[in-house]
Amino acid sequence: MTPETAVALVQRALLLALLLSAPMLLFGLVAGLLISVLQAVTQVQEMTLTFIPKMIAIVAALFIFGQWILVSMLSFTHEIFTLLPQAIR
Repeated sequence: MTPETAVALVQRALLLALLLSAPMLLFGLVAGLLISVLQAVTQVQEMTLTFIPKMIAIVAALFIFGQWILVSMLSFTHEIFTLLPQAIR
């Protein structure tokens, strides 16, 4: 395996990690934003109020995007194992 191939593989791995974590992060962000607006409107400043809705939003994102995440991870893993014999030479 050439250094260029290794660098390209690491780049793809980092990009895949970013793409796979994006739905959960975005759902958590939106839930936090909505709860913050609700707290500002009602003037209820309870810090623990944001945790449960964020957790529910992240679990919902996992249920919605779970299959896509799994397929993407399996595809990348298959590609790595396919390149492995060439790297050993």
